[in-house]
Amino acid sequence: MAKVKGPTPEQQITARYAKALGHPVRVYVIQLLSSQTCCYSGDLSEELPIAKSTLSQHLKELKDAGLIQGEIEAPRIKYCLNKENWEEAKRLLRITFNM
Repeated sequence: MAKVKGPTPEQQITARYAKALGHPVRVYVIQLLSSQTCCYSGDLSEELPIAKSTLSQHLKELKDAGLIQGEIEAPRIKYCLNKENWEEAKRLLRITFNM
């Protein structure tokens, strides 16, 4: 019987990025940040009709996946796209879906 190798590290990273993009709010945040340099969390909460705590959870998911980065500028947090990881995510997703 052939031994199954399991997912490669590249497939695991692709899945992590895909999971982070698995909610419309997070897709919206990525699209918004890709069209501008940075955005403050307060501006995002005004833009989206969701609770601040819910927005924080979505931002945490994107940050944990490495797609965005946050910088504290008390009392606010400035979020920017992590351009290097975003380019990697796009490349991996293109490969995965033969695009």
